[in-house]
Amino acid sequence: AMTVGNPQIEKLIDVSKRLEGLARHASTHAAGIVISDKPMLDYLPLYKGKEGEIVTQYDMKLVEKVGLIKFDFLGLRTMTVVEDALDIIAGAGKPRPDLDTLALTDKATYDIFCSGDTDGIFQVESSGMRKYLRMLKPTCFEDIIAMLALYRPGPLGSGMVDEFIKRKHGQIQVSYPHPSLEETLKPTYGVIVYQEQVMSCARVIANYTLGGADLLRRAMGKKKAEEMAKERQKFMVGARENKIADATAAEIFDLMEKFAEYGFNKSHSAAYALISYYTAYLKAHYPVEFMASIISSELANTDKVFTYINACREMHIPVVPPDVNVSESRFSVLDGKVIFGLAGIKGVGEDAVGEIVAERQENGPFKDIYDLCERVNLRKINKRTLEALIKAGALDCLGKTRAGHMAALERAVSMGQKKAKEKAQGMISMLDLLGGGAGGKANGEEPAAPLIADEDVPEWGDEEKMRLEKEALGFFLSSHPLLRYRHELRRLNLTNLAELKELPGGTMVRVAALVTSLREYINKKGDKMAFLQLEDLTGTGECTLFSNVYLEARELLAQDQPLVFEGKV
Repeated sequence: AMTVGNPQIEKLIDVSKRLEGLARHASTHAAGIVISDKPMLDYLPLYKGKEGEIVTQYDMKLVEKVGLIKFDFLGLRTMTVVEDALDIIAGAGKPRPDLDTLALTDKATYDIFCSGDTDGIFQVESSGMRKYLRMLKPTCFEDIIAMLALYRPGPLGSGMVDEFIKRKHGQIQVSYPHPSLEETLKPTYGVIVYQEQVMSCARVIANYTLGGADLLRRAMGKKKAEEMAKERQKFMVGARENKIADATAAEIFDLMEKFAEYGFNKSHSAAYALISYYTAYLKAHYPVEFMASIISSELANTDKVFTYINACREMHIPVVPPDVNVSESRFSVLDGKVIFGLAGIKGVGEDAVGEIVAERQENGPFKDIYDLCERVNLRKINKRTLEALIKAGALDCLGKTRAGHMAALERAVSMGQKKAKEKAQGMISMLDLLGGGAGGKANGEEPAAPLIADEDVPEWGDEEKMRLEKEALGFFLSSHPLLRYRHELRRLNLTNLAELKELPGGTMVRVAALVTSLREYINKKGDKMAFLQLEDLTGTGECTLFSNVYLEARELLAQDQPLVFEGKV
């Protein structure tokens, strides 16, 4: 009715109808690999992708229909974390643990899962998962496989997870739908958790073949009514062969059907559980190396780096500020401490860092800022980079105050550039000498101008020092405005920001925190309200101030001081 008489809209609808349903582009599954026993073209048409890679023109459903098999290969960042941790361990001269032969019965590893101390542990970092792990208290590898399979919206909503935990701890008696299913369901305390268990039940109760059981699993997952009616018939016939009463068989079929919706693929869960176990094992036995490796893997994500550095504090692992004479590019380990990696400083690129580390490894530590500027390639390391290094405290090892280094920077850079130029020209005059040409003046170097007395530059005040350090790192490292109130925080019985994540919405809490950013917003009535980013020693969070509170608190917020907030989660 709308389109009548409006030619623009008529045209729009006409064009839209023609476009609807057309393929805009051919999308490629990022990890799907198709495998064939004969040349692919015997089965299906192919085409070349953007990078010249060979891609099937059919989608995954049709690929299977024509008789080919598709595998998905996942790349996980955690695999790199594990590998890096092993390298750091070996680099420190300790024997490299052999994960392939690792026993899955290590008590210290299970303690990490039981306590929910799972920062950096694959798949189990979320607050909800920590809560369930503390309730479950896993004691064997099967428990971890099950928890990864169960921690999803379906099973959580259905009460399955609570049932599973109660059965493990003997609060509910473990029972089986039929005695013959004990072997299949024993590892999960009689609860059907996996798709493989649904298949196994069909084989044990109704003599299904492996292939038949897989088709049944698929039909149950898709909830196709007519297929299910056929399968139920087949199941009942099979159960009678095993002398199982019709009523019992029907009950078991219903049970399988109910759990097939929630069932997770056990082999997938087991593979993930193994990686989760590896990370927990490394954290339990090589905590410093593991934390250095996990922080390095998240260098681009300041929030994560901050979280993990705080986790180090909780674990009593010292994190040493960046230092051009000790730090590597990534986070590293020395004498049981985590050394801040130079690449973790904002505005310091990988190239610049590589240049500093390589020069230091080749020709020894830097003596002072002049020595640094003479020895590194100033085309790769500009003044902004050097300023970031000073603010971050990475040049503290070179003797001066941070303010002193800042005052000397201009001169150090120009002296470095002059030296580089002389070196280049020196090469030219050597060539001149060899060719007998008129070389430059003999090497009577002018005496260097006297150095500025930059030792006399007063150091920045604590507040300024912390502010600039935060600018360079994205958070407070060497000291935090809240650190000096640590005892008061305990005495006042306040909640920290990390604990908030565990609490149900609506809980009233009191939090001591620093405001790191403030966004004003005009509400529908035209009143000003504000959204704040907060930070304390454990992490970051967001807080909304409604207009009445914001009007009262504006003056306080302007002072950049730690504040106590009271409010609802």
